[in-house]
Amino acid sequence: MDKRYQVFVSSTYADLKEERQHVIQALMEMDCIPAGMELFPAADEEQWEFIKKVIDDCDYYLLVIGGRYGSTTDDGISYTEKEFDYAVQKGLKVVALIHGAPD
Repeated sequence: MDKRYQVFVSSTYADLKEERQHVIQALMEMDCIPAGMELFPAADEEQWEFIKKVIDDCDYYLLVIGGRYGSTTDDGISYTEKEFDYAVQKGLKVVALIHGAPD
């Protein structure tokens, strides 16, 4: 049986909705299992614990970088940066896509 990879898709949300849809569609066409913020709003520490569990189940962390930093936690760090730091700490393979026209 072939392995299906689960990929956590991370980015700021409001400015990259269309780009996220394209990435998720491409992952599904590659027979991967996309996971990301569509499953949950990044809103509080309880949600953060859930997000970490989802990242733990993933094989890859795919980051789409645009021109915004995103919503922040009480300590001033964006949820996107927290997700990235956590994925790196867990040793996930990271793929970063930088938007060609972030404005």
